[in-house]
Amino acid sequence: MTVVSVNISEEKGTIKKPVEFIRLFNKGVEGDAHSGSWHRMVSLLGTESFEKFELEAGRKLVYGEFAENITTSGMKLYEMAPFDKLHIGDVRLEITQIGKKCHGTACAIYTEVGSCVMPKEGIFARVLEGGVVRAGDRMTYHPRIFKVMVITLSDRASSGEYDDKSGPEIKQSLQTFFSMNRWQATFETHLIADDPVALEALLDNASQNHFDMVFTTGGTGIGPRDFSPEVAKKKLDMEIPGIMEAIRMKFGSEKPNALLSRGVAGLMNGSFVYVLPGSVKAVREYMGEIVKTLRHLLFMRAGIDNH
Repeated sequence: MTVVSVNISEEKGTIKKPVEFIRLFNKGVEGDAHSGSWHRMVSLLGTESFEKFELEAGRKLVYGEFAENITTSGMKLYEMAPFDKLHIGDVRLEITQIGKKCHGTACAIYTEVGSCVMPKEGIFARVLEGGVVRAGDRMTYHPRIFKVMVITLSDRASSGEYDDKSGPEIKQSLQTFFSMNRWQATFETHLIADDPVALEALLDNASQNHFDMVFTTGGTGIGPRDFSPEVAKKKLDMEIPGIMEAIRMKFGSEKPNALLSRGVAGLMNGSFVYVLPGSVKAVREYMGEIVKTLRHLLFMRAGIDNH
C-alpha cells in the first residue's frame, strides 16, 4: 500500500487540506482538530473508495474532502478489522473502528450528493508509535491474529474411552465468531485427565504466552474430581460473574440442574478465561451466550470505548 496524500483540518466540520507531511503523536495528528484522547485519533480512506464515489458525485474529488487524515492506495481499507495494525516506516497505527455515523446535512459531501463514503468505508485508528508521514510513504498491513487455548478435562476421553466432543464444539463456535468479525485466530487444544496440576500448568502457559482467550470444559460439578473452578479462580486477576450467573438463570429456569454448574469467567493477565461444563449440550448453550458479549469485552480490554 502507498500513502497518496496526508491531510489536516484545524477546525471540526471543515474538510481537510493536503499538506506536505503530518506528524503523529500519542493523541493523533499534530495540528488537526480531531486529535485527542479517544479511539478515533486518525482517519484513513482509500482511493478505491474515492474512485467509486467520484462516479456517483459526477466530479473529481480532492484528497481530504472526506475529512480523512491519510489517503491510501493499494488495498480496500474497509475490508480490514479492528485491532489490525498499519505500519508506515516507524509509525504504528491500530485500527479501532470501521466506518462511523453519518453527519447528514452537516457534511458538505452529503449535502451535495445525498450520500457519503466515509461512514461506510473510512477507517479510524489510534497511534501506538508516532512519527512523520508523507505522501509516497509505503504502508504495510498486519492483521490481528487472536490466540485461543481450549482445554478439555475428562478422565474417560483422555484415556480413549470416547471422543472429546465438547472441546471441538467450543472451537467451532469461536471460529464462527471470529469469521463474522473478520478476525483471524489460531487454536491450541488440549485433552487432559481430571488433573488439577495439569490444568494449572496449562493456565500458567496461557498466561505467560499471552493467549487472548482460554476455554476449559469439564469439572464444574460437585464430584470428587470436579475442581476446574477452584484452579481457575486462583489464576484470575478479576472475575466477570455476570455472564455465568445469567446463563445459569436462563437455562436453570427450565432445567433446575443447570443451576448446579459452577462455571466461572474472568481475566487472567489479559487473557479471558471461561470455565464451562463438560457436556456438548451445555457447551452449546454457554457459548451461545458468551459470544454475544465477547466482541464488547475485547474492546473493553483494549481500552476502546466505541459503543
